[in-house]
Amino acid sequence: MQGQSQQQAYDRGITIFSPDGRLYQVEYAREAVKRGTASIGIRAADGVVLAVDKRIRSPLMERSSVEKLHKADDHIGIASAGHVADARQLIDFARRNAQINQLRYGEPIGVETLTKEVTDHIQQYTQIGGARPFGVALIVGGINQHGEPRLYETDPSGTPYEWKALAVGADRSEVRDYLEEHYDEGIDLDEAVGLALEALGSVNDGELRPEAVGLATVGVEDRTYRRLTDDEVEDYLLDLEMLATDDDSDADEDDETAADDAAGDADEE
Repeated sequence: MQGQSQQQAYDRGITIFSPDGRLYQVEYAREAVKRGTASIGIRAADGVVLAVDKRIRSPLMERSSVEKLHKADDHIGIASAGHVADARQLIDFARRNAQINQLRYGEPIGVETLTKEVTDHIQQYTQIGGARPFGVALIVGGINQHGEPRLYETDPSGTPYEWKALAVGADRSEVRDYLEEHYDEGIDLDEAVGLALEALGSVNDGELRPEAVGLATVGVEDRTYRRLTDDEVEDYLLDLEMLATDDDSDADEDDETAADDAAGDADEE
């Protein structure tokens, strides 16, 4: 009984390390990220691609209201996985800092600089009593001041990681295994879009529907964040022979609803 009470004390205190050096609330925040639907980032030779799974809990919900892709600045996009409300707070923080940098220095903010400002903000919530960590992970992709594509991940602990390709959210391990097997540093932006869709399809029976996928790119040439339309996504899926049929769609809706109900409110995305 004494051991259980000590365990609960470390569970409830975000600022208290356990005897084995763990912050349990940060670990629980990572579990909340895993309950969110998958998001993928891929760095190509001429840009970055962000792809997200936009499955929802009910066919009555407007799909356009499910936001997992965000424009932080003209040259930076962000994908999220985890708690929607937490993601929106961090996205707003990132946008404010991007605007402040533009006004203060007269130039766009760097991708690495913005990521580290966001992670510094996240880290503060692992040291403040009475607050909890952010239950969300972000993929920050864009073009830096030297015209180079960069791709970063933010962790609930407040640690930034740079990646060539990554996945966060549900099925992270499976999607990462697929990316490790098929990723090539020399791929172009168009090939990276195809790879992102194939990686999402690898954990969705190899079939996807355009309205259930979000895609965005930031190219080196124009340094501009751009969301792909459903028609453009459908063209990619047709070329990859991954477009779900109507019969499959009904079955997928039932599977998605059951999976989302099991995940609960933590999987709001």
